[in-house]
Amino acid sequence: MMNRLMKRASAVLLGVSLMLTMVMPVIHAKEQSPPLAPSISDWAKETLNEGEKYGIYPTQWYYEGFLQEIPVEKVNELLVLTEKKIASLGLTENEQYKPVSVKNDNTRGDIVKRLYNIIARYDLPVGKDAIKFMQEHNILQGSSNGLQLEKKATTQQAVILAVRFIKNMYAFAGQGSKGVAWVVEDEDTVVYLLGSIHLGTPDLYPLNKNLMTAFNEADALVVEANNLDTEGSKYFTEKSIYADNFKLKDTVTPETFAKLEHVAKLYSLPMEHLTLLKPWYLANIFSVQAMSDSFDMTPEDMGIHGIDLYFILNARLQQKPVIELEGIKAQTDMFEGLSPEAQEQYLVSALDSIIDPSKNQSKIHQEMLTSWKYGDVETLAKSFQATVEEQSEFNKMLLGLRDEQMAKKIMDLLKKKEGTYFVVVGSGHLVTEKTIRYHLEKNGYDVKPFYQ
Repeated sequence: MMNRLMKRASAVLLGVSLMLTMVMPVIHAKEQSPPLAPSISDWAKETLNEGEKYGIYPTQWYYEGFLQEIPVEKVNELLVLTEKKIASLGLTENEQYKPVSVKNDNTRGDIVKRLYNIIARYDLPVGKDAIKFMQEHNILQGSSNGLQLEKKATTQQAVILAVRFIKNMYAFAGQGSKGVAWVVEDEDTVVYLLGSIHLGTPDLYPLNKNLMTAFNEADALVVEANNLDTEGSKYFTEKSIYADNFKLKDTVTPETFAKLEHVAKLYSLPMEHLTLLKPWYLANIFSVQAMSDSFDMTPEDMGIHGIDLYFILNARLQQKPVIELEGIKAQTDMFEGLSPEAQEQYLVSALDSIIDPSKNQSKIHQEMLTSWKYGDVETLAKSFQATVEEQSEFNKMLLGLRDEQMAKKIMDLLKKKEGTYFVVVGSGHLVTEKTIRYHLEKNGYDVKPFYQ
């Protein structure tokens, strides 16, 4: 049960995510016993890490004969969800559309043609040769044995084809989430600034091709905290639990404790475990829970779809250096540094958002994700501002001094380093007044929008 609670805190508001995607065990496969490791080819890891974000297949498939011939029902599920993903592009349909002939025999060639038929119904220059089109867009790549179009596809091969198809078709249509991004340059250094969404949904993916090109060409990724830092995660966990026989009941009011009991009952969580955890930690758990409930997702899934973790995992897979502006330990200490009153206020707010639907900010959260997707800085800033109390101790901890300190470290990169850096920080640190952009501009840097 305690492990279950730890997972529920997998994506706290400052981005301290303790939960990795299902692809990550492959990176450490040698450290695990075979039954625990998913069946994934080494060459496929990066593509599958991308595909996990699209919501077109459950990651449980990795453990169900992933390298074996794909069953009919899985092909159908994969293609239905892929078709839904393409339909969300909102493209104009081609009135002259005539599908190419398919056999539904689960061969590689047949799956390629079924994918082609999904995009051919729209008004795009896709030609009439399905195989040629899929090759030209690097969706169908083959191997030293050729394209093997008549061979039955494995589940992995079918998934890889669908993932490449979606990624390339979004780029082909000139779409994909823009995010909120800026660029700062001096004589020998380029710094891209991307505002992150710590808790995400499949609707945010794929990301805009230009944004991904900037990341892929960067020499290093710069983040608030590296969520794959095991030592930092251990520190976070240790600090979240009371020591010296102290318990929650000793630090919060009876009214707050009663609210916790009510919420614990709603989620079938044992109070004997919850009372061992500090208020700030419980507040993180239930803040994430409230938000994930409103999106009909689990807290773990929303953490996995967070933008920070997406880039951190890609950096790991590309062996790209990850530089921390703060780190998990520093962020944990921020929570620890909140006064008992502020911690309890934070907890009460999180519990109330579950108990009283009128206090749930699900509409604002959806607005934030939508405005981020379309690169609408102004709307995102307004939505973010609506979620914070200007003068609260928590808000002062969340922003303010942190922004000034992170801006100084970014300026150090511009002054002392050569190369290209891709910086990912919470959107609130970039879209509101007197945050990171403000401090950079105050010190003479020209912060330009990424999308001109």
